[in-house]
Amino acid sequence: MKPVEIKSFVEELAKVSGEAILPFFRTHIGSDDKSGGGVFDPVTEADRAAEVAMRRLITAHFPSHGIIGEEFGEHAPDAEYVWVLDPIDGTKSFISGMPVWGTLIGLQHKGVPCYGLMHQPFTREHFSGDCEGALWRGLDHKGTLSERRLRTRACATLDQATLMTTHPALLAPGTLEPFRRVEQHVRLSRYGGDCYAYCMLASGHVDLVIESGLNAYDIVALVPIVEGAGGIITTWDGGSPAKGGSIIASGDARLHEAALKLLASA
Repeated sequence: MKPVEIKSFVEELAKVSGEAILPFFRTHIGSDDKSGGGVFDPVTEADRAAEVAMRRLITAHFPSHGIIGEEFGEHAPDAEYVWVLDPIDGTKSFISGMPVWGTLIGLQHKGVPCYGLMHQPFTREHFSGDCEGALWRGLDHKGTLSERRLRTRACATLDQATLMTTHPALLAPGTLEPFRRVEQHVRLSRYGGDCYAYCMLASGHVDLVIESGLNAYDIVALVPIVEGAGGIITTWDGGSPAKGGSIIASGDARLHEAALKLLASA
């Protein structure tokens, strides 16, 4: 697929997903709990409707492509091109009326993330990347639609860093203590944000994002955005983040190395 073709089609996916989601936002929408008795994991009709709309469009235009989605599972996950979808990343914020959520649309080529978009239809923001560059598009302070390149900021040491995670209670078993080891060294620690945390890192407002227990659909779209902005994103052991798991994203390679050492230490 050509880069222009990818970008144009992803814009269509963002459009149809946003049209499916927005009528439900800040309404008295109900939610089901997918956790099976664990930490509350909500899903709404908006999640399902958006993923159905995107899957239909992908199947109509690229029937040979695979799809991995949060709500409806996998189709041809070993295909050359695979779309990785999270219709609402941040459903807890969504059902609480908070605008800190987004639609994640990622594309993998031969198992490697190659393009990603975080679309927030309520705030009308796009964060996109292709591992070589990253862009923000939205309304500026004058209400004019504008676009700018994203760059992470330099931050060499943990004592100068801002760290984000969605919430410590969501960290996978056995990973809270290593997270706390890093947290006690940083200047500022903030919770919440889901996909927005990674986009703020790419925008140069946050230095570290550390999470665990992630699935592919939580992270694939964000990898090209972070890398395109000059950041580093890996698993806690320094491997590929494409399949999820324990993930660390940093805006500076020096900071990434320092945080990895603490995550790995006894």
